[in-house]
Amino acid sequence: MSDSNVASGITAWVDAIRRDRKASIGAVLLALFVIVGVFGPLFAGDPQALVGIPLQPPSAAHWLGTNGQGQDVLAQLVVGTRVSLAIGFGVGIMVVLIGALVGVMAGYFGGRVDGLLSVLFNVFLVLPGLPLAIVIAAYLPSGPLTLALVLVVTGWAWNARVLRAQTLALRQRDFVAAAIVSGESKRRILVSEILPNMMSLLVAQVIGSTVYAIGAQVGLEFLGLGDVSAVTWGTNLYWAQNDSAILTGAWWTFAPTGLCVALVGFGLTMLNSGFDEITNPRLQLERAWRAHLGAAGQKAGRSTPVVVDRG
Repeated sequence: MSDSNVASGITAWVDAIRRDRKASIGAVLLALFVIVGVFGPLFAGDPQALVGIPLQPPSAAHWLGTNGQGQDVLAQLVVGTRVSLAIGFGVGIMVVLIGALVGVMAGYFGGRVDGLLSVLFNVFLVLPGLPLAIVIAAYLPSGPLTLALVLVVTGWAWNARVLRAQTLALRQRDFVAAAIVSGESKRRILVSEILPNMMSLLVAQVIGSTVYAIGAQVGLEFLGLGDVSAVTWGTNLYWAQNDSAILTGAWWTFAPTGLCVALVGFGLTMLNSGFDEITNPRLQLERAWRAHLGAAGQKAGRSTPVVVDRG
């Protein structure tokens, strides 16, 4: 695939996102959090510094107050955004890469390769994901990389199963048969014929896996299975719970973090829904038909004379 084709493809995706309301809302929300995560820590200050009285309410000095240790909640929220988003997107991409490697190979090569790889990811599908993640995280050294490894190990199998099924369907298509007849290698068929036709599915899986990774990371760290000395959204909630923030009414120690988690999840969900509408021909046809009916109804309404009943 040439650079011009890649550039034109990216431009087409950007234009499609701009035209779709759901995708636009999700992209704007996600872009705001990415900007905060990348540049916010440069201005937020040291999140570990003791800057005030513990559990001080929001004020002009500390916009989101202080936590139970007297640390600035806003600084911890901003710095935690970078770590949590990095883990979320990193895990989301790795999960889909491993799932694509296993699923596409199983679906395309078939036979014994398919049998062995199917057994492999079916074993991981049978194992309960969250309990397995809790057990692995409890026995490994705590830290963001360990947490990311745990989430990758427990989250790749579902993607592999879906991509295997999609590969089995694409393998029967005429363009793959034509490539085989023309003498193209299996590697070139996979890279140039099959994977490009699954791009929309791969993008949707990356978004969905990122939502899963952020939620699982926050949940595991809230349970104390991460590095509680690190500054992330999950450890913010852990320390708020540890300081009995709900009982003492210190809402500012957990509500902003919970709102950020919810907004990121909402933005990714909206972006995923928008991608589905953009890439699904059936949804495109239904939307075009609704727009046509609406335009026809407005035209009929304008052309219909108004009859006034004068009694």
